Amino acid sequence: MKIGVLALQGAFIEHCDVLKKLDAEPVEIRQHGHFSSHLDGLIIPGGESTVMGKLLRELKLLEPIKDAVFNGMPVFGTCAGLILLSKQIEGGGTGPIPVLDVLVRRNAYGRQLGSYRTTAKFKGIGEVPMVFIRAPYVLEAYGGAEVLAMVDKKIVAVRQGAVLATAFHPELTDCIGIHELFIYGRT
Repeated sequence: MKIGVLALQGAFIEHCDVLKKLDAEPVEIRQHGHFSSHLDGLIIPGGESTVMGKLLRELKLLEPIKDAVFNGMPVFGTCAGLILLSKQIEGGGTGPIPVLDVLVRRNAYGRQLGSYRTTAKFKGIGEVPMVFIRAPYVLEAYGGAEVLAMVDKKIVAVRQGAVLATAFHPELTDCIGIHELFIYGRT
């Protein structure tokens, strides 16, 4: 199984390491020629969502990725990846790949100093460690979006069809269950 990992910013190496533990082959996507609709899935890691959107456009990656996702390619977005996949962003606008029926708040936990770790229940997995770094959260999930995890009454993980998104960074923990859910549909 080959899973693309957008390697423009963020903890993409850590996502690749988790994929290897799950016997999946990571394919780092850095430029247009690296992306193929023949991949079995795509991970969009954290980073700065505005910069990532700009880079996707400049590198001519946005349209092929958007087409693949809209045609059913499984995608997993963490932190900024959640924002990039959102149909609504608080204050107006959408993510550049608007497939998730969610309204998201950027930098909801404040500046870098507002970053923290916690554990919470994740539907179908149980208690998981969560690392939040200048994280967003979902203000509202509607339509086909299913809430998978909440922290302090805030939605921090959702799934809609083949799309999975978290406000936190599971790749920065020893938990592989969320990646396993994404790749194999099970834990």
